[in-house]
Amino acid sequence: MTPNGRPIALTGVTGNLGGRIADRLAATDVPLRVLARDPARVSPRLGLVDVRRAAFGDTQAVTAALDGVDTVLMVSAAESADRLEQHRSFVDAAAAAGVRHLVYVSFFGAAPDATFTLARDHYVTEQYLRAAGFAVTFLRDNLYADFLTGLVGEDGVIRGPAGEGRVAAVAQDDIADAATTVLLDPAAHAGATYALTGPAALTLSEIADTIGRVQGRRVRYHDETLAEAYGSRAGYGAPPWQLDAWVSTYTAIAAGELAGVSDDVERLTGHPATTLEEVLARAAAAGRGGR
Repeated sequence: MTPNGRPIALTGVTGNLGGRIADRLAATDVPLRVLARDPARVSPRLGLVDVRRAAFGDTQAVTAALDGVDTVLMVSAAESADRLEQHRSFVDAAAAAGVRHLVYVSFFGAAPDATFTLARDHYVTEQYLRAAGFAVTFLRDNLYADFLTGLVGEDGVIRGPAGEGRVAAVAQDDIADAATTVLLDPAAHAGATYALTGPAALTLSEIADTIGRVQGRRVRYHDETLAEAYGSRAGYGAPPWQLDAWVSTYTAIAAGELAGVSDDVERLTGHPATTLEEVLARAAAAGRGGR
């Protein structure tokens, strides 16, 4: 139970990460309130949790949904051209509702000059949150280890301009465990910024070898040029900002900006960060092999 009996508000619970966090908190005696664009998509595993219809950009609905809430988990909105506007609207609504502490799921190395274009958006959101006067906690996640199999094409090749750069990809279960620790005692983490990473930084060649070994297939990495990277993705019909985000994921790896390894997962959760092999094995056992 929270000290004053007020609920913790959660966003993003219909997604992979937010759903994991919600499941963990639902197993405690802490009262929860869930904000969702489509309440019908909220997992029935959460039982009789208070669910409110509120999209990030709907200031009036968010303000009403957060009335009586002190602490909010803000999982960043889906990637879009107007994501920053949605974030600002949500933050303004939270301030109007009297929220005191906001826990924001950010990105590793968020900075105004980050190579990964979306990491710049996370930095801007962090600064906006600071200026709004909340107590804040930032969870800066590295790339999700769970999604690395999604980089493998149908031909068994990972393509991207990452060179020999390394990435310390982190398991979503580890992020969920860390976030749960923070949300159950937010005051102890006020003002903190945590870098959530896996236990080792791997090249994409090493990642390809690991996926192939665990899944019993041949997987390899092809180091594209920038021109090749944009060309191989042009057929998806994505807007320029999205193409830049996709390609800069790899160039950020090449630049060494995702290679840092932190012990914050272990410090927050009490268990070591999960290896890529373990992530892949768990996914296979759960029928999420990603092949």
